[in-house]
Amino acid sequence: MAPRPFWTGHLKLSLVTCAVSMTPATTGTDRIHFHMMNRKTGHRVVVQYVDAVTGRAVADDDLVKGFPRGGDRFVLLEDDELDAVALESTRTIDIERFVDIGDIGWLWYDTPHYLVPDEAVGEEAFAVIRDAMHDTGTVGIARLVLYRREHAVLLEPRGKGIVVWTLRYGDEVRDPPDYPPTEKAPEPQRPDLVPLDTLISERLRPWSPEMIQDPVEAHLQAIIDAKKRARKKPAKSTPPAPDQPVVNIMDALKASLKSSAKDLKS
Repeated sequence: MAPRPFWTGHLKLSLVTCAVSMTPATTGTDRIHFHMMNRKTGHRVVVQYVDAVTGRAVADDDLVKGFPRGGDRFVLLEDDELDAVALESTRTIDIERFVDIGDIGWLWYDTPHYLVPDEAVGEEAFAVIRDAMHDTGTVGIARLVLYRREHAVLLEPRGKGIVVWTLRYGDEVRDPPDYPPTEKAPEPQRPDLVPLDTLISERLRPWSPEMIQDPVEAHLQAIIDAKKRARKKPAKSTPPAPDQPVVNIMDALKASLKSSAKDLKS
């Protein structure tokens, strides 16, 4: 089943506009997720926001974001104040500029999303924008509010659709470390590289997602399946040994009481 769009709006380039919808290009729903549990009761644990001073639980309606201003003082910001900061980019992807597709390094790419036309009437306009980027070897740069925050986004034509990448901001990408000066590094000898060249050519394969399966996920699933099977097996009762008579608990109790009464009389 195709995922439902989590964002709908408009794609705009100059006078060309069309309705579009967006879905995440990646998913984590198929991965194993755990709940925090109470070992003693087997019940799930509920997480609550608690006032750091009074120790009392805080209702959802009383939660508000705060920016630290030093010490125990905070600037409080309401949701409508945060939403108003980037209101214009909430429902419109307005392509502001274009760059060559190879100019942006992979370090700047963050989260991918699929963008498709949302109405049949806008399919032609969508295709015009997509094909124009493809034919010129460019990607579009715009701004968009996603996940309650404005992001710089990159629009990349791919197949019949467009992939929208959120981009990391300039202060989020660190400069590369200082590498040793190349003039001091020893020059590699070509004969030393021949075995590695051969090794690489022997291990060269066409790309496939099967190459990056998560082995930890498979091991966790095997453990969970084993525990499920163990719980389904009925407990085996141990039958009494054939050479030992079955002891009646009530008869044994009566005999014990009679013995105790004789001891008291004596």
